Amino acid sequence: MLDQYAVIGNPISHSQSPHIHALFAQQTGQSLQYSALLAPLDSFPITVFDFINKGGRGANVTLPFKLQAHQLATRLTERASCAQAVNTLTFENNEIIGDNTDGIGLVHDITRNLTVNLASKRILLIGAGGASRGVILPLLQQKPLSLTITNRTFDKAEALQQQFQSYGNIHARSLDHFIDQSFDVVINATSASLQNTFPDIPVNIFAVDALAYDMMYSKEPTAFLKFAQQSGVNHLSDGIGMLVEQAAESFYIWRNVRPETKPVIALLKSQ
Repeated sequence: MLDQYAVIGNPISHSQSPHIHALFAQQTGQSLQYSALLAPLDSFPITVFDFINKGGRGANVTLPFKLQAHQLATRLTERASCAQAVNTLTFENNEIIGDNTDGIGLVHDITRNLTVNLASKRILLIGAGGASRGVILPLLQQKPLSLTITNRTFDKAEALQQQFQSYGNIHARSLDHFIDQSFDVVINATSASLQNTFPDIPVNIFAVDALAYDMMYSKEPTAFLKFAQQSGVNHLSDGIGMLVEQAAESFYIWRNVRPETKPVIALLKSQ
């Protein structure tokens, strides 16, 4: 039987992860099977253990289960422990090892693929859920001028600011406090795009030559990216590149082989 891997989420039918990992396996000569698993909202642990019992070697975790995956892990890497959210699980020696590759995936996509230097930039991160937790430390390690977190529930943004304040210049702001502020990089880390909506943010949030980045992706531009474009932003990106880059890091964790990402990103975008 081929080594089994999967991505677990809800919803999951839109996921490109099985296609990406199939391309990685073909590129690197690895023999494996990667599937998509829909977990009921109240049954994430059951879904994981069922997959392990069927021979699963590892799994990616997507919305809305990254915090539950952190709780389920029996051992955490440093970056997963810091994020308190997990998107990569490895099953070996009766352990569930939790890691987080979201942050390195985002940073690699922005700095390498989009060639945007994050040093000394003003960054706005919209959302304070599991997706945000995984990227804050890697973003701060790029030495931005500031990283500001905003969220519909301000307490969650403030909690993240307090958690990461020792790592860099990080702030928490409510959405109604951006009347006179603009940012060089605006990242949507909410799941609003899955419902074809976007966070309630003012038009002036985007600085001149800003990058608007949506961690979500779809066949058409997301509602957030459409709003950014209508606000005069020319530099737009969805999360396809981040998805491929974080997947490559997961693939390396599982198989000890690092695939080339640029050909896969180009193929997905062409499709």
